[in-house]
Amino acid sequence: MLQRLTGPARAAAAAAVATGALLAAGLSGSASAAHAPETAEVPSALLHAMQRDLGIDSGQARTRLANEAEAGATAGRLRLALGPDFAGAWVRGAESATLTVATTGASDVKTIEAQGATAAVVRHSLTALDAAKARLDRAATHRTTTDTPVWYVDVRTNALVVEAVRPAAGRALLAAAGVDGALARIERTAERPRPLYDLRGGDAYYINGGSRCSVGFAVTRGTTQGFATAGHCGRAGNSTTGFNRVAQGTFQASVFPGNDMAWVAADSNWTATPNVAGSAVQVAGSTQAAVGASVCRSGSTTGWRCGTIQQLNTSVTYPEGTISGVTRTSVCAEPGDSGGSYISGGQAQGVTSGGSGNCTSGGTTYFQPLNPILQAYGLTLKTTSSGPGEPGEPGGGTWAAGTVYQAGATVTYGGATYRCLQYHQAQTGWEPPNVPALWQRT
Repeated sequence: MLQRLTGPARAAAAAAVATGALLAAGLSGSASAAHAPETAEVPSALLHAMQRDLGIDSGQARTRLANEAEAGATAGRLRLALGPDFAGAWVRGAESATLTVATTGASDVKTIEAQGATAAVVRHSLTALDAAKARLDRAATHRTTTDTPVWYVDVRTNALVVEAVRPAAGRALLAAAGVDGALARIERTAERPRPLYDLRGGDAYYINGGSRCSVGFAVTRGTTQGFATAGHCGRAGNSTTGFNRVAQGTFQASVFPGNDMAWVAADSNWTATPNVAGSAVQVAGSTQAAVGASVCRSGSTTGWRCGTIQQLNTSVTYPEGTISGVTRTSVCAEPGDSGGSYISGGQAQGVTSGGSGNCTSGGTTYFQPLNPILQAYGLTLKTTSSGPGEPGEPGGGTWAAGTVYQAGATVTYGGATYRCLQYHQAQTGWEPPNVPALWQRT
């Protein structure tokens, strides 16, 4: 649903509760519960949507969110420990959120199991599969067919998957990219993804007084307030009006196809808040959730809908062209939901791009991850803990609130070196020693 940039903040953030027993504080230390980036009550709107769409009760939903957050941190630690052997991680289970970590080295099994995770020994590393997918992405820029609409790395089956309307088209794409058939498999699909453009919905924003999309997440850039949304909704220079038809702002930058990202700078009469869907759900941060984790979407046509993350770093071909780096989900969506918010617990995940199916029969939807939007445009996500932040740690450290950190990035703070465990934008108060779910001292 469209996020109104006006209105009071009322509810607590939907964030993971760091009280489970999945996570050890480090790979070589004594086990202890790690702190999640934010601990708060889970909003009722999100709980209700999870119960309806995932078939679980309220208690299971709360437990699942907590366990998924801790499993993500454990996966981050194991990724560092396994190095080039790492082959991906995923969670499963309606309540327990059991973590599986894949490796190409049989000698890594004990290390994985020592962290409470299930080990899977596979043939291909995640690095090798990602490299093969990158070759497909490059090859796709010279092709116009939509007969191979989707491809992604499926960590659960340790393969690069190409979904094809015609298998011959899938084979042709692999050949054009020079990808070894041992790394990939072709799956037949009837899916014809398209951007989820403007139809009627609830609160929305209007582009140039006509078409409409859904606001994603409120952001700031210096003293300018605005919001992130989908690139296919508008182009730089397009004007927007809000849900009330009052002048709202202007698209500052937009990319589509290639990616599906944009941001709008709002006029001074609009105020950025951390709210999603009015004031029912609030954003605490942008830590990337794992494959298999629950995720909920808010859009101006169909409201709150939930499902699970199926694959990260997916490429999908629309009639307008191919976009890469999106996340594939089992959440349904319909036209008018484009640009809207994807959130897991209290952590912002991305903005709705497109998909197939609908919320009556079900479908597949893709979202543009938020962290790349923040990084590309120098934006700061508006969160429940938003403040001025610090430019860096006084002792010559390199950690800084507002910076987007990839998993594996290294920073210094307080004279020590830390490595990032999970992709996120650092928030005020998330200094490495304070959030062991996100940072590991090296």
